[in-house]
Amino acid sequence: MNPDLASSPLICSCYQQVAANEPLLFIGNENYRQIMTTIMYGISNCDTIKKAKKHLENNNVDYQFHDYRKQGLDLALLTELEALFGWEAMVNKRGTTYRQLSDEQKQQLDKELAMTLMLESPALIKRPILRTDKHHLIGFKAAEYDAIFA
Repeated sequence: MNPDLASSPLICSCYQQVAANEPLLFIGNENYRQIMTTIMYGISNCDTIKKAKKHLENNNVDYQFHDYRKQGLDLALLTELEALFGWEAMVNKRGTTYRQLSDEQKQQLDKELAMTLMLESPALIKRPILRTDKHHLIGFKAAEYDAIFA
């Protein structure tokens, strides 16, 4: 086997693992791609999350799903996501949670208040958030997902 293949993580539609501790042996298909770590963040009962998950599954994209309600949302993760997107892009102004904020909260919304509110109520965060090793997206548009995973 090519030593470069043995040391790099690859995926192929046609492979055989010789033994549990052996590298994968590729059989006949050279159309492999680098494995990406893909994580989708959101809330499982959200319709947009359901559409995005279905899209990834229909396109054979392996991903992990982080449900804010089940796995939680802490300040470290929220801060990391805010650094990628900015708090303004993360606030879902179309959702019920935002509409339920008082007029005073909406008028005074700044980074500090937004971060506090998103920690208290993760449903306030626009969904889904998708992260790969090289890309990060907020919201779901099939064409953007296709561009990443093509």
